Amino acid sequence: MSNKSLIRKIPIEDFLRKPEKLFFKLSPNGNNISFVKPYKKRLNLHIQSIKDKEEVRITNSLDRNISMYIWANDNRIVYMKDKGGDENYRLYAVDINGENFMELTPFDGVRAEILDGLRGINEEILILLNKRDKRMFDVYSINVYTGDLKMVAENPGGVTEWVVDYNGEVRAASCYDGTSTKILYRESVDEEFKLVLESDFREPISPICFSSDNKNLYVSSTIGRDKSAIYEFNPKTKENINLLFEHEDVDVTQVLKSDFYKKVVGVKYTTDKEYIHFIDQNRVRIHSKIQEKLKGLSISYENMSIDESKMIIHAYSDINSGAYYLYDVKCDVLIKLCDKRPWLNEDELCEMKPIKFKARDGFIIPGYLTLPKGVEPKNLPIVINPHGGPWYRDIWGFNYVTQFLANRGYGVLQINFRGSTGYGRKFLEASFKQWGKDMQNDITDGVNWLINEGVADPKKIAIYGVSYGGYAALAGVTFTPDLYACAVDVVGPSNIFTLLQDMPPYWEALRKMMYEKMGDPEEDKELLREVSPVFHVDKIKSPLFIVQGANDPRVPQDQSDGVVESLRNRGVEVKYLVKDNEGHGFSNEENVIEMYKEMEKFLEEYL
Repeated sequence: MSNKSLIRKIPIEDFLRKPEKLFFKLSPNGNNISFVKPYKKRLNLHIQSIKDKEEVRITNSLDRNISMYIWANDNRIVYMKDKGGDENYRLYAVDINGENFMELTPFDGVRAEILDGLRGINEEILILLNKRDKRMFDVYSINVYTGDLKMVAENPGGVTEWVVDYNGEVRAASCYDGTSTKILYRESVDEEFKLVLESDFREPISPICFSSDNKNLYVSSTIGRDKSAIYEFNPKTKENINLLFEHEDVDVTQVLKSDFYKKVVGVKYTTDKEYIHFIDQNRVRIHSKIQEKLKGLSISYENMSIDESKMIIHAYSDINSGAYYLYDVKCDVLIKLCDKRPWLNEDELCEMKPIKFKARDGFIIPGYLTLPKGVEPKNLPIVINPHGGPWYRDIWGFNYVTQFLANRGYGVLQINFRGSTGYGRKFLEASFKQWGKDMQNDITDGVNWLINEGVADPKKIAIYGVSYGGYAALAGVTFTPDLYACAVDVVGPSNIFTLLQDMPPYWEALRKMMYEKMGDPEEDKELLREVSPVFHVDKIKSPLFIVQGANDPRVPQDQSDGVVESLRNRGVEVKYLVKDNEGHGFSNEENVIEMYKEMEKFLEEYL
């Protein structure tokens, strides 16, 4: 069979334009549904009554999308938005009829985050602000009508996560101190936080939520084990008193809890796909009923009414971008709210298959391979797509960029190289001080595995990534210059010294840990210089496409400027796209479409 596909070339806009609707949530009383929907190419908040189904748009954001938001109570919504991608999010509030709009946190250079909606039953929520000290976040209660602030927990230094009990009180925290992780705890809000446990960051233990009686904590712990498991932890005796759940192959770090019944009802974990294990028998029955109605799809519980009688569900697969449903628990009725991308046809999309290969040192490296439809899987042009982070992982599911590339005839390989999260301590620690070395070797070994399998045409392999993936793309054409025909780097750091120097101030508590993971700018100067592509651009000979946001707070524009200037001075082909209204990655629809249209032409030319 010829490698020329007969599958229809789907318009690029169908992959990249904003979904029909997304981020559905129920009001606390379950009477209204909220969601974001495109309005003049920006995602804006809409409200729909369950009773009469009338839609009302309640925001008018034309500069940036609205994504993160909560119901503060049945009549008011609070949402986050930054300016041009600077990541200094501000909070805004608006009534569900679109009236009484207010900017809650009008502070320059301050980042706001939502901590807890306090069950949506009053006029206050809990938020985080680095207003007092840019390096750390304190907890405030804020009145969502007046903006009145009251500090309820001052960060003693190093706290990166706060834990709220079922009474809405901040009583535990996760803290970094150099290369140690700590659990802080207090029995009441009238007391000072006390240290109850300390461990090396390589063996972390993190508080997640409180037990039903608000006395014990559920924690994710790797102490004395390779894979993280969920335990019930007694802060008085400083001991784990009950193993809730473990998995022999992967870390377990997420729980599902019921605020209404005040208990943990299940856990989430990811092997090849994401799975939910319910421990509450009522939720087991509910989940079974829903699974029966949505056979063959993965299910995510997005949100529920305060009494948990109504639920919003997202059901999806690798070839289905997903649909949202409203489930009435008492009536056992599932109502479809909308498809995210109804214009895409599953029959034209490509399966994402879990794969594994052996790295040169024996490590088993997992990942996902998506191959174009209608062609024999032999001697194909391939796009290698390492994920960002790098302490993150690729997961199975619908990926619009992967589908776009596969529709254009490229195989796409996503590699969970060492250091990718969820695979245990040994796999994580194998990545320490291995940027551009063993982490990059895993990507190279994945390329060679595809070549040896006969899937890849060795002369037609590109590497494309965002953030750390952009670094890996740069490192790929720098340190293995004969492997790739071309590369696409989106907001990837080229200089590790500068990356460590330019960390946002609120990452300061993580600095020593980052040095342990990546390298100390003083003690490991030679190593960091060796693995920073900017110092070795003379080795690059493959064409490059570099994409940069001018407001990027993590990878400033000069990181990309330096590489572009050096390459152009040497006569190496480099395409450069910079947007003044973007930050660490593109968000605005017209910029996203322009970027991938340019990338499509670039890959067409060089693959």
